[in-house]
Amino acid sequence: MKAWETLSTEYLYKNPFGNLRKEQCRLPNGIVIDNFYVNEYSDWVNAVVLNDRNQLVLVKQYRHGTRGFYLEIPAGKLEENETSEKGILREVLEETGFTTNEKPILLGEYMVNPAVQNNKIITYLITNAFKTSNQQLDDTEEIVVKLIDFEEFEDLIQNRTIETQFFTASAYYMAKSFLNK
Repeated sequence: MKAWETLSTEYLYKNPFGNLRKEQCRLPNGIVIDNFYVNEYSDWVNAVVLNDRNQLVLVKQYRHGTRGFYLEIPAGKLEENETSEKGILREVLEETGFTTNEKPILLGEYMVNPAVQNNKIITYLITNAFKTSNQQLDDTEEIVVKLIDFEEFEDLIQNRTIETQFFTASAYYMAKSFLNK
């Protein structure tokens, strides 16, 4: 196998949420793709957060891409020069008001969609979380915190009782696997 050759690159836009670049590429078989688009994003972090009563600390928020409300684990993009561990602790505190005295447990790092995106998601498990403050939301965020029993969450996913997204479901199953070892 050989990598594609990039013949030209043009940024269509750049903003704090991400960039879109258009490339002309030559495949190893000689075919040229004139308009291949790549979304550039910062790496993301997310965490399955459990309190001392084995409840998931979840956030419910509106997602305009699908025009729906979703129950999710806390998540967000890393800030400049921030480690993933510090980033997830910051995101959890900002979105939920929860923190922990324990070191977050790294569950995995995965590319989000390497066909057209350049970023990865770094997933953690945070245990013994406790509420220490009010939420510290950005002006564009409206988030409701929900506590749900960890063991009951699987039924909610499987029965489609809740609206959630892939990253929440996959992180839940990674955490469940880790905790069952």
